[in-house]
Amino acid sequence: MLSQTPRQDFLSISLGISNEDSYDNNKSIKRQSLWRIWRRLSSLQRTVIFLILFLGLVCGFYIVPYLYGHRGEPSEIFEPGRRHKIKAEDLDLLGMKARSELELEKQLKLQQLKKKAQEQVNSIMQKVNKDNALAKKKRPMSPFEVNQPLPPKGGDQGEPAQGKVHEIKPPPGVKHPSGEGQGTKLAQREGQGIDSPIEGKHEDIEDQKNIQPPVKDAHEVGKEENKVEQIDSPVKKFLYNAENYFHPKVPPNEQQRAVIIAFKEAWSAYRQYAWGHDEFHPISKTHSEWFGVGLTIIDSLDTIVIMGLKEEFADARKFVEQDLDFDKNQDVNLFEITIRIMGGLLSAYHLTGDDLFRNKARDLGDRLLPCFKSPSQVPFSDVNLKTGKAHAPQWGPDSSTSEVTTIQLEFRDLSRITGNPKYEKAAHDVSLHVHSLPKNDGLVPIFINAESGNFRESATISFGARGDSYYEYLLKQWLQTGKTNNMFKEDFVEAIGGMKKHLLKESEPSKLTYIGELLAGRTFSPKMDHLVCYLGGTLALAANNGLSAEFMELGKNLTNTCYEMYKRMPTRLSPEIVYFNQAPGSQEDLFVKPLDAHNLLRPETVESIFYLYRFTKDEKYREWGWRIFQAFMKHTKVEGAGFSSINNVKNPGSPGFRDKLESFFLAETLKYLYLLFSDDPFLIPLDRFVFNSEGHPLPVYSS
Repeated sequence: MLSQTPRQDFLSISLGISNEDSYDNNKSIKRQSLWRIWRRLSSLQRTVIFLILFLGLVCGFYIVPYLYGHRGEPSEIFEPGRRHKIKAEDLDLLGMKARSELELEKQLKLQQLKKKAQEQVNSIMQKVNKDNALAKKKRPMSPFEVNQPLPPKGGDQGEPAQGKVHEIKPPPGVKHPSGEGQGTKLAQREGQGIDSPIEGKHEDIEDQKNIQPPVKDAHEVGKEENKVEQIDSPVKKFLYNAENYFHPKVPPNEQQRAVIIAFKEAWSAYRQYAWGHDEFHPISKTHSEWFGVGLTIIDSLDTIVIMGLKEEFADARKFVEQDLDFDKNQDVNLFEITIRIMGGLLSAYHLTGDDLFRNKARDLGDRLLPCFKSPSQVPFSDVNLKTGKAHAPQWGPDSSTSEVTTIQLEFRDLSRITGNPKYEKAAHDVSLHVHSLPKNDGLVPIFINAESGNFRESATISFGARGDSYYEYLLKQWLQTGKTNNMFKEDFVEAIGGMKKHLLKESEPSKLTYIGELLAGRTFSPKMDHLVCYLGGTLALAANNGLSAEFMELGKNLTNTCYEMYKRMPTRLSPEIVYFNQAPGSQEDLFVKPLDAHNLLRPETVESIFYLYRFTKDEKYREWGWRIFQAFMKHTKVEGAGFSSINNVKNPGSPGFRDKLESFFLAETLKYLYLLFSDDPFLIPLDRFVFNSEGHPLPVYSS
C-alpha cells in the first residue's frame, strides 16, 4: 500500500504589502495610512485580528491579577496616596473569590470520595475474609491456592479474574526483576481490563485467620495505587512466591514422590555424564549437541521448580548465569529452540521472578527475529545465532506448517514481559497470513513455503507430525489472549469440524475413535501418530472454556484410544505410529509396522490424561497414568544412568535401548505425571496458565 503525504492546512494573513517588492524602508510605503491597509484586508483576516486582540484582552484580564497575587509580596499592601490598607485579594477582580469557591467545592468532593472509598474498602475486606473462612472450612489451603486470584464466577477454570497486587519474594539467591519495563503502567482498578497477566492475590491466609485487616482511608489507598502503578514488570502481578514450590505446604504424595525419584535419577546421570550439553546418551554415557546451549538443563527448569528441587534448581540457575551463551556460530531450528529454550526460560521466569531468565529469553528472541525477514509473512525455518543469517531447512525448500505456527505463545509472552511489541508483532503477522490462506474446511497441508508464503498443495493433511501443534496453538492463543482474539477460536472450531468430516473414524471391531490422514490432501489413510494424542486434552480444554460440549466427549474417546495404544502392547508402552483396521470382521483394532514400534518417551498421552483428570476428577485417569509410569520404569530405565527411548514396544524381553534421553521426558512427560498425581488442583491452575507445546506453563493475559 502506497503511503500518502499528510495534508497540512495553513492560514495566511497578508498585511497588504506587495509580494513583488521586498520591504526596503521606502518612505512612500510608510506614508500609507493604517486605514487604507485595514480596508485592503479580507473579512476573514479582520476577524482573525479581532479574535487575537480579544483573546489578548481576556488573557490580560486574568493574568495581571494573578501576577500581583503571586509575586511573593505580603497579603496586605499599601497603595501610595491612600491612608488605609488595600488587601491583595481586592486587586484580583475575579480570581480570588472564584478560587475560594472552587476550593470549597473541591474539598466537599474529596470528602465524598474518601467516604465512598472507605465504604468500598470495608466491603471488599469483609467479603475476602468471609470467602477465606468458608474456603478453610471446605478443605486445607495449599500454597498455590493462596497465590491465586479469587475464583472467577462459574468455577475454577472460568474467565480470568483480577485482584490485588503484592510483590513477591524470590527464593534465596534469586534476584527480583531489575526494574526494566517501567513504561508499562499497570492500571489496578476493580474490573478494569489490562494488558498483563491475570494477577494473583498473595496474602497468606493462614496468617489472616481471625484477623480483621485495618481499614485504610481513601488517601492511603491512593498512595498504594500509585505505588502499584510503578511496579517495573507486569509479571510481578502474577508471580507465585517461589518459596511455595521449594517449601510446599501440601507435601508430595507417594505417587508424586515416585515421579520425583525418577526425575532425580535421570538428572543425576545427565549431570554426571553430559552436564552443559544438549542431549544425553545413557547407554554409552556420552553426549551430543543440537543447539549447543545445554538443552536438557533449560528444558527441565520449570519441572525442577514445580517439583520443589532446590539443589537441582541452584545448579541449573548457575549454569544459566555463568555458561549459557547464545553468541554461537550455530544454525538452529526456529520452532524447536523457541518451544524448548525460550519456552523454558519464560516459564522459569514466571514461576520464580528471577530476571536472569527474562534477560536470556530476550537475548535469544533478538537472535531469532531474522527468521521473519522472508519475502512472505512465513518465517524461514533456520537461523544462525551469531550471524543472523536465516534460511530454509537443509532437506528442502519448505517449512513445516506446525513449526511456523507454533512460536506465537512464546513470542507474545516475550513482548509482554519486556514491554517491546516487536516479538509479538513478528509472530502474529505469521498467524494473520496463515489465517488468510485457503484451507480445506479449516484443515491445512503440512508444508508451507517461506518464499511464496503458500501451502504445498500436494502435501498431506495430518494432526500428527508437521501439522499437530498448528491446531493446538489456535486454541491456546485464544486462551492466552484472555479469549479476546476470536480469530483463533473460529479457526480452531472450523478445523475441528473439518477433522470430524474428513479424518475422524472408528476402528474394527472395538470402535476405537481415531484420526487418520489425507495423503496428498485427498486419499484417506488410517495412520495415527502418537503425536496426535495431545488432541484429546486440547479438546477437553476447549470444552472447559466454553466451546462445544461435544469436544469433551470427543476428547475422552480419543484419549481412551491413545491409552489402548499402550495397553495393547506387550510392554504396555505405545509405539510411535499405529494403523487402525477398517474392515468389518477384523480381529485386532490396530497393528504396528516394525519401523514404527519404537517409543521415544513421549508425553502426549499423559498430557491428555492430566487435562481430563483435572476437568472430570475421574480416578481412572490417575490409574491409567500410574500404569504408564510403571511401564516406563520397567522397560526404559537404565540402571545407574536414568532413562532411554526403546526400539520395540512389542518385545518386552528385549525392547532394545536407542541410547537417547529425550529432553521432553523431563520437560513434559514426568511433569504431566507429577501434576496428574497432585492432590492440589491449584498447582499450575489451568485458568491461569496455558502450556506451550513443550509443556512449559505461560500465564494467561487479559488481552
